[in-house]
Amino acid sequence: QVQLVESGGGLVQAGGSLRLSCKASGKTFNINGMSWYRQAPGKERELVAFIISGDSTNYADSVKGRFTISRDNAENTVYLQMNSLKPEDTAVYYCNALITPAIRTMPLNYWGQGTQVTVSS
Repeated sequence: QVQLVESGGGLVQAGGSLRLSCKASGKTFNINGMSWYRQAPGKERELVAFIISGDSTNYADSVKGRFTISRDNAENTVYLQMNSLKPEDTAVYYCNALITPAIRTMPLNYWGQGTQVTVSS
């Protein structure tokens, strides 16, 4: 069993900052990559940022220069630092991880439960 637990969401004014955290626990033999998605009301879920082994990162164009993804491998935790927040960043943010649960098993895709981020104008 693998669990992803997110925290750090909340209500913030435009221009403010939030930091999201997502900790993986359970059978996590190897974490191949971690990412953040978001889903606004009435819209499809979209990829915000990802980080893979070796700390290579990539971002959606809409958040480049404002959001930073990072990870603490010792803690199996990924972070999303969100600065200069805009009302259009309002969404439920989901953590996603590609994890190999045990040696000689296939990597599987896991999702967190989501955390609400609301940016007021």
